[in-house]
Amino acid sequence: KFVKNFINMFSKGQTIFAILFAITFITIIVFMYLKDKSIHKQQYKGVKWVLLGFLLFILFLFLIKGYIKE
Repeated sequence: KFVKNFINMFSKGQTIFAILFAITFITIIVFMYLKDKSIHKQQYKGVKWVLLGFLLFILFLFLIKGYIKE
């Protein structure tokens, strides 16, 4: 039922444009990512440690919240 309502919401031209736009957009994003992949490895070397620290901090906050509720 959702798909039927969704299809009827847009004209055939709008639907074709949306599909082509999405395919083109995703293709360009993937291409640009692959092109810049080597640059990202150089510039974002320590980002894994920052992410790990952030996740540990969030875990720490949840532990404190659980301890205070008891």
